[in-house]
Amino acid sequence: MAAQLEEKIGMKTESYTFKVEKGKIKELALAIGDLKEEYLNGECVLPTFPTVIEFWGGQGSFSNHLGLNVKKVLHGEQEYEYLGEIKPGDEITVSAVVEDAYTKAKMNFVILKKEFFNQHGERVLICRQTIIERH
Repeated sequence: MAAQLEEKIGMKTESYTFKVEKGKIKELALAIGDLKEEYLNGECVLPTFPTVIEFWGGQGSFSNHLGLNVKKVLHGEQEYEYLGEIKPGDEITVSAVVEDAYTKAKMNFVILKKEFFNQHGERVLICRQTIIERH
């Protein structure tokens, strides 16, 4: 099992592009109850908006792509490193790679590193996500 898991290190997923629309900014603001005028007008992007990009822009479950048993998968952790500003109207392209994979306490851990680039090729965000698969 450990060797199969380690083989996933360096595995890349297909990149996808998501256009940052004012309507999606407003939907997120309403959903989390942050009713600042600049969010409701879609003039400014909320700090947690990258989650919307991941949720709506992806091509499906990374767990499936990685061959994990979805019935035993947990969302372990997620962090964002902000390198630039994501603006309304931006077209954000996301690519992901398995940065690490290991087994600990009868669970598999897969660390995904996702990089977000705007339409100018500027890297604006790095996301790291931990996927846990129970044995």
